[in-house]
Amino acid sequence: MSNPTILIIDDEPRSVEALARILGDEFDVKTAGNTEQAKAVLEQEWVQIILCDQRMPDMTGVEFLKMVRERWPDVVRIIISGYTDTQDVIGGINEAGIYQYITKPWQPDSLILTLKSAAELYRLQRENELMAIEMKMSPQRAEAMVVKQKRSLQRAYQFEDGMVRAPDSPLNAICDKLRQVAPFDVPVLLMGESGTGKELAARAIHYNSLRWNKPFVVENCGALPDQLLESELFGHRRGAFTGAVDNHVGLFERADGGTVFLDEIGEISPAFQVKLLRVLQNGEIRPVGGNKSRQIDVRVIAATNRDLEAEMRAGRFREDLYYRLAGVSIRMPALRERRMDIPVLAKAILDQAATPLGKKGVAFGDEALRVLSDYPWPGNVRELQNEVRHMLIMAGDAPRLDANLVSPRVLLGAPAGRFAEPGPDHGEADDLISGLEGSLKDRVEAMEARILRETLIRHRWNKSRAAKELGLSRVGLRSKLERYELDRIAPFPQRPGLKAAN
Repeated sequence: MSNPTILIIDDEPRSVEALARILGDEFDVKTAGNTEQAKAVLEQEWVQIILCDQRMPDMTGVEFLKMVRERWPDVVRIIISGYTDTQDVIGGINEAGIYQYITKPWQPDSLILTLKSAAELYRLQRENELMAIEMKMSPQRAEAMVVKQKRSLQRAYQFEDGMVRAPDSPLNAICDKLRQVAPFDVPVLLMGESGTGKELAARAIHYNSLRWNKPFVVENCGALPDQLLESELFGHRRGAFTGAVDNHVGLFERADGGTVFLDEIGEISPAFQVKLLRVLQNGEIRPVGGNKSRQIDVRVIAATNRDLEAEMRAGRFREDLYYRLAGVSIRMPALRERRMDIPVLAKAILDQAATPLGKKGVAFGDEALRVLSDYPWPGNVRELQNEVRHMLIMAGDAPRLDANLVSPRVLLGAPAGRFAEPGPDHGEADDLISGLEGSLKDRVEAMEARILRETLIRHRWNKSRAAKELGLSRVGLRSKLERYELDRIAPFPQRPGLKAAN
C-alpha cells in the first residue's frame, strides 16, 4: 500500500525542508511555496492531506483552505502557524472546515501522529461515501448495517470490557456505580484529574442507558471563548457574528434524544454559566442571532478536574448550576492510585497503537513494565498513552519494548528500592527533586539513586559503561548499588548476541 500524499504549503523554504525531512518516511510529500503552486499540485496529484501555513504573502491559509473546501472537499485540511489569533481559529473552523490547528514549534512525534490520524480520517470518509451509495441502493440492508454498527459500539463500552483494569482495581467500585446510574435519566458530574478516563466513563454511561442508540456528542468547554462555545453548543444564524457565513446547528440540537458530554465544565465563565443554566432549566435552546427557541431532550454528563464545591465557595461557580449538573457525582481515581492497572493498561494501549504504526506483534519486556508501574503518572492515562507511543516509535524494528526505550523523565521519576514510592504531591516528572522528602542528605541520596538507575537502564545494566559515564570506578559503582539496594533489581533478560552486563 502506498503512503498517503500530503501537500505542504509554506513560503519559508527552511520550514518546508524541515517538514519534508520529518514526514518523508511516512508520507508521499509534495511541496509548494505559494498558493498558485499549491493549486497546480492539487490539479495534478491525488492529495489526501494539506498542511498549510496561515501567514503567507498572497492570501492567508484559511482563505486558501476555504477555496480548497469548495473544489476538493474530501481533502483533510490542517493549518500550521506560529500565531494563535482567535479569529483565525474561528475562521478556520467555520469557513475552511479545518481538521486541526497546529501551533509552532511542533513536536515531530506528535505531528506525525496527528497526520496519521488525518490520513485515517480521509480513508474512513471515502469508505463512508461508498457505503452511502450502497445504502441508497438497498435501504433495508442499510438499516440492518446501522443497527449492527450501533450494537457493536455498545458492546465496546461495556463496563466489563471497555474500561481496562486489573481484577483487584479500585476502578471496579467506580464501574459498579457507573453501571447503577447509567439506566436512570439523571445528570452526572464526573470529577478527577485530566487523563483519568472521564470521557470513557461518560461514553460507558451513554451506551448502557436507554439513550444508547441516539447521538453522543462531546464538547471541551475550556478550549473555546464564550461566543464560539455558545455557537458550538446552541448553534447560530447566518450573520450573527463575524465569520458566521452559514446557519449552524449546535451540538445540543444534534444530540436531541441522546447525550451531551461537557468536558472541563469548571472552565466556563460566569456569563456563560447563566446561559447554560437557563438551557438546563427550561430544556430549550436559542441559536445565536436567532429569535425562536427550540425544545431539546438531552442528558447532560459534565466533567471537571477542578473542585467545584471549592469554586462555589469562592464565588467562581454558580451553586444552582452545580446542583443542576451534579445529579450524581463520581470521582475517577488517578492512575497512581491504581498502580496494579498500569501493566494491563499499557498492554492494551500497545495493542491499540501498534497496528496504525505498522508494528503488530510488539510486546513489553518485564523491566519496562516494572519501570512504567513505578512512575506516578501525573498526566494519568493520557501521559501513559504518549509514553507507549514514544517507545513504539523509538523501538524501530525491535520486537520488544525494553526499559531503555522509556523516556529519561519517567526513569528518573521512578526510583527503585527504598525510594520507590513518590510522594502524593508529585509535580513535574522532569524535576529531579519532585516528590522528595526528608533531610538534605536523604534528598541528595534519593536523587543519586534515581540517576544511577536511569543510567543503568539506558546502558542495559552494563555496569562498565554506566560507571564510565558517571565518572565512577567499578568498585565505587558497585558500592553505591549495594547502598541503595539497586543490586537487588534484576535487569531484563539479554537479547541473543548481546554480552551480559557486568
